[in-house]
Amino acid sequence: MFGQFQQSNIRFEVKASGKTIRASLTQPHQLKKWLWMQRWEELPTELIVGEEFTTYLGTIPVTHRVDAVNDHGVRFLLSKGIDGFHEWSWDDGWIQSRLEGVSLLPLNLGQTVGLLSLRYFVESQEAEAQAE
Repeated sequence: MFGQFQQSNIRFEVKASGKTIRASLTQPHQLKKWLWMQRWEELPTELIVGEEFTTYLGTIPVTHRVDAVNDHGVRFLLSKGIDGFHEWSWDDGWIQSRLEGVSLLPLNLGQTVGLLSLRYFVESQEAEAQAE
């Protein structure tokens, strides 16, 4: 794999429940809504350990393999455009993203944009749920 080793750990406070955050990170149809900057190839109907899917950052493919999923976290092993892992943790009021890998892509920038998009998405989902 070409590139350089990069690592980043970012934690955001959000005005959303752990349940809303979990749905946004573990339900593939929800992932597509807030990760609008990526193209998706054959997304599974649910994320279970061992499931794989590919996204594209421009023309660069990134394969995600679900390594772990539970009530407060999900971990993806990454290959092709990024050789490493992306781990998400959450609970009521916060989201944390830990990303490590070898890549030519600027991982921290993409991680920050993704987290900002996720924060906006879960806060709007929470507001809609409370309005009902």
